[in-house]
Amino acid sequence: MKDHLIKLTLNGMTREASCDSRTTLLDFIRHDLGATGTHSGCEHGVCGACTVEVNGQIVRSCLMFTCQAEGTTIKTVEGIANNEGMSDLQIAFRKHHALQCGFCTPGFLMSAEDLLRKNPRPTEQEVREGLSGNLCRCTGYVGIVEAVLEVASFRAQANGGQHA
Repeated sequence: MKDHLIKLTLNGMTREASCDSRTTLLDFIRHDLGATGTHSGCEHGVCGACTVEVNGQIVRSCLMFTCQAEGTTIKTVEGIANNEGMSDLQIAFRKHHALQCGFCTPGFLMSAEDLLRKNPRPTEQEVREGLSGNLCRCTGYVGIVEAVLEVASFRAQANGGQHA
């Protein structure tokens, strides 16, 4: 029985739907709101495929109940693109072959955006540590790390070498 009416902002749009008390934010986003870019992997918060941003903080949406998200602002992988199309990070992932099957990619993109927001000029080791909560079974991580480092460098140059 869907007994909770939830209103939140998803990728800049106010959304409203009903859910039951035990519905995870992951299931609500995917099934009730139709934002299917967020993926369900382990459902234990280990793999990172379900990573989203809630009020500016990344969370594992499989571990959060939808009722906890009432009134929040949520960004999913669908929300990181810009008006011209893909974001610089998405373009770098494609350029560096940072994805193969693509299942883990949404979580990596969300985690990488969060990392670059907190640390605009990370070292390779900091990128590896910052993304260590996300698992990929295809790429070997090299392309992912290269993509994040390239975007960090590009953004720093665009800002005149200053931190964002």
